[in-house]
Amino acid sequence: MDQVLLTNLCDRVGPKDDLWIVGDFAFGPRAKDPHYLDEIFGQLPGARRHLVVGNHDLRPTLDLPWDSVGLLVELRDGSMNQLNTLCHYPMITWNHARRSALQLFGHVHNNWLGSRNSVNVGVDVWDFAPVHFEEVENRSKTLAPNPPALDTSSARAVRFRCSPMATTQPTLPASLCRRRQPSRAWVSRA
Repeated sequence: MDQVLLTNLCDRVGPKDDLWIVGDFAFGPRAKDPHYLDEIFGQLPGARRHLVVGNHDLRPTLDLPWDSVGLLVELRDGSMNQLNTLCHYPMITWNHARRSALQLFGHVHNNWLGSRNSVNVGVDVWDFAPVHFEEVENRSKTLAPNPPALDTSSARAVRFRCSPMATTQPTLPASLCRRRQPSRAWVSRA
């Protein structure tokens, strides 16, 4: 699998591009092996390599010579040059969510593609290849909107009236569920 991911990365990431790994750079026993991690890291393409920390990113991964490491990143990109949020975990809301900003996440592997404004950029839902923001933006238009209580794509306020006996829990359509696989990446064009 490493070779497939590296080949796909080299095919899609140019020498002037930024490569954003949205968590889980390595998994399992190899995630603790500094020599293995150095070897893989040394083959990553792009001008700059960034890590948005995931739950499987251990100290040896964090110690690699990344250009940046963070838990959450806001990054301008897209057709409206909006400020988007990258976080390993899917979020209900984020800064600028009501201003057409997307949230890009991984963590759930291929169990959920996301929603109209929160998109899974895991390589396991993108044919084990990194994606450019235009592709993420295009996919977001095909996904279901968030349930009304969570919809951040509209500036309209949502009000609730709840009785002590009535509660509702939004559920995801079965069509948005997928099976589990490893790792994720996203590419920002220079």
